[in-house]
Amino acid sequence: MIFGRRGKGRLLEAVAGFETAVRERDGERSERGIRQIHRHFADATDHEVAQAGPRLAALLPDVPEEPRGLIAVVVGACVERGAEAAQCAPYVFDGLAGALAAAGEFCARWEATGGGDLPEPQPGDPDSAVAERVGREPAAGWWTLPQWEMASVAMLNDPSVRTGLDDGRRTGLLAALRTVREGSGHDFKCLEYALQVLDDESLVVLHRPTGTGYALRMSGIGDNFQLHTLLADVLVGGGHVPGRAPSAREAAVCRDAPGQVPTTGSFNLVTPGGEWVWNEGTPTDIPVVEGARLLVLDPPPYERGWPAGRFFPGMSGDVVLERVLDEEEARGWLAHCVEAR
Repeated sequence: MIFGRRGKGRLLEAVAGFETAVRERDGERSERGIRQIHRHFADATDHEVAQAGPRLAALLPDVPEEPRGLIAVVVGACVERGAEAAQCAPYVFDGLAGALAAAGEFCARWEATGGGDLPEPQPGDPDSAVAERVGREPAAGWWTLPQWEMASVAMLNDPSVRTGLDDGRRTGLLAALRTVREGSGHDFKCLEYALQVLDDESLVVLHRPTGTGYALRMSGIGDNFQLHTLLADVLVGGGHVPGRAPSAREAAVCRDAPGQVPTTGSFNLVTPGGEWVWNEGTPTDIPVVEGARLLVLDPPPYERGWPAGRFFPGMSGDVVLERVLDEEEARGWLAHCVEAR
């Protein structure tokens, strides 16, 4: 997020003035209100910020299209400083859905009117020539989508928001996002990955060289680099399978510690069907078999290193070992699996 913090300020007074201006549809006062919110945010106490977040979130449906995404970013900054994410998230996701729909329409109209390279969204209102070509609302959707991505990721860093997100809403947002990606070629990777984060998810891991199996549970994992390191920490570091165990620091930065630190892979991650599960992907790439995601660990075919850490620095993650499978269970799960291709 783009806002700092220093001390006590007059944020709530600025928020109240902005609320009044928006509800009275006074554009000039609304613009002044936005400037005042920015001016006082850094000096506000955490208590003020916690109150401001839900108030600004509830105001989002009434804010005009162009500044709406900017106010969503402010709401995200409030959540990062302690505002209740679950109160703010529904308004942010409603705005995100609208922006995605408008951005999808933007891509379709841009192609229909001659195509060419899409303009890069810039701070401020959409370029007038762009708005004239495709329409004001589609242009605003495309222009503000990076702001909605930033705000939505701030919401999704909170586990209560992720677990409270309706499956239908999640599926709809992902489908709309992929429509925009296909129409634009623009990768909104942070938003897509955040919407796919799994929580309290069952994971059965089979270590093919030893024939052993493990029932685990994972939450808050942003990508498979993070998952890989935590699996090595739990299984190798826990003395269950041979291999290289990550250091305590390598494991910590993949859970909740700040920063990154170099690490080296311990396994090759493989699906039951023998396909590689790439570290660059997410745990949703691991297929579900009989109610649990099923992953096979093979020896690494070559040494591979990367910076251990979290794809989402504001999101805590973990992998917990629930139990070691007995030999018969492990053999039963391995019967589902073929050699890596």
